[in-house]
Amino acid sequence: MTTEPALMTLTDVAKAIADKKLSSVEVTRSCLHRIAQWQPKLNAFMAIESEPALKAAAEADADLAKDGPKGPLHGVPLAHKDMYYEAGHVSTCGSLIRRDFVATTTSTALQRLKDAGAIRLGTLQMAEFAYGPTGHNAHYGAVHNPWKLGYVTGGSSSGSGSAVGARLTFAALGSDTGGSIRMPANFCGVTGLKVTWGRVSRAGAMPLSQSLDTVGPLAQTAEDCALLLGLMAGPDPEDPTASHAPVPDYVGATQASIKGLRIGVPKAFYVDDLDPEVARCLDATIAVLKTEGADIVQVELPDQRQLTAACQLVLAVEAAAFHKRWMIERPQDYGPQVLMRLQNALAVSGVSYLEALRWRGAALAAHVTATSGVDAVIAPVSPLVTPSIGESDVGGAPGAEAVIQRITRFTRPVNYLGLPSLAIPTGFTATGLPVGMQLIGRSFDEATILTIGAAFQRATDFHARVPTLP
Repeated sequence: MTTEPALMTLTDVAKAIADKKLSSVEVTRSCLHRIAQWQPKLNAFMAIESEPALKAAAEADADLAKDGPKGPLHGVPLAHKDMYYEAGHVSTCGSLIRRDFVATTTSTALQRLKDAGAIRLGTLQMAEFAYGPTGHNAHYGAVHNPWKLGYVTGGSSSGSGSAVGARLTFAALGSDTGGSIRMPANFCGVTGLKVTWGRVSRAGAMPLSQSLDTVGPLAQTAEDCALLLGLMAGPDPEDPTASHAPVPDYVGATQASIKGLRIGVPKAFYVDDLDPEVARCLDATIAVLKTEGADIVQVELPDQRQLTAACQLVLAVEAAAFHKRWMIERPQDYGPQVLMRLQNALAVSGVSYLEALRWRGAALAAHVTATSGVDAVIAPVSPLVTPSIGESDVGGAPGAEAVIQRITRFTRPVNYLGLPSLAIPTGFTATGLPVGMQLIGRSFDEATILTIGAAFQRATDFHARVPTLP
């Protein structure tokens, strides 16, 4: 066991607290110590709540001594993307418009983690209104990559990726509408789970695109993500879109072998125009999965470019609809790039939007047919290695828009189809930046991709590597 509690996995630290090998106060102090060291360099936190966290930790220790653990996360300190409402607390959503917004209700996902015993460390930075894939924020500054300052974290769950990567929190909720969990996981060297649409309630989470938004975790390991998903998944009377599908034993699934599982490698699109270091990591990942017993086969997917375009259209229109009143009343309070993206969507016709929605069922059916012979598909999260903050700054760099379009190229099809996808760390570039792959599963079959991710992590140590304080 590591001597620094903050470096432990979520699963291990939760067990250590439950077994009274570590106190919640010790663990919380360890996290706060790292936050004090790293936050000035990363800008990952929106708010740090040291005193309330230590008070809650002391109460958790007293409760443990008296009554035993409250739940699987008893006394574990966590911080989450600043778009999850908690009654009595400010939730800025990364914006000026909601800088002083105090929630009157608590999001279902957050409440279920609290009910499991988790305590609050603070809130994490994010792209303004979750509408940006890099981690830039015109109001609060960019979040920095813990592996190399000056490089992006990915967005919009920028603070979540950076904080988990630097081991400032054991896990963090993010949201994935067009790739906003998987991209930060990819660029920050952590594990991120984009769930099936409807698997986790979105009640009390800031909306961006109602037919695409998903709630999910970023953590060190697939096992950690499985633990959190099992706690959050299931129906919710506050969210009619939350599925009543049975919640399997996700943690148990991470202990299974992948021998005999069939994993598909796309023949095109996800393997086209890759940065050489991304291509190298893809080949190496496939080799490990073969060694672990998986059967690797090629799959021919339907045209993914059409899925990307449809996702972008749906997301843009639904985001503009949500923001319409503020765009009229408070346009000056948006960052220029977010405002431009929202305003551009007002020009999309209702016919185009409805066509994009109506095509979704047919597109999913075609995907299911194309992947009927495999248990999951493997692909890079991004075709390029981590860009710098400067070269991805729209308005500041001439090629930034092209960089952003490439970043999201491999994530949006999954959102449009509503499928689950697990991003895992699979290597590093020559300059020390993480590279990840995503495992794309079948609807409501998060268990299989968690099985594959966990098997890969038992065979490798990329997820266990920790960045050094600059």
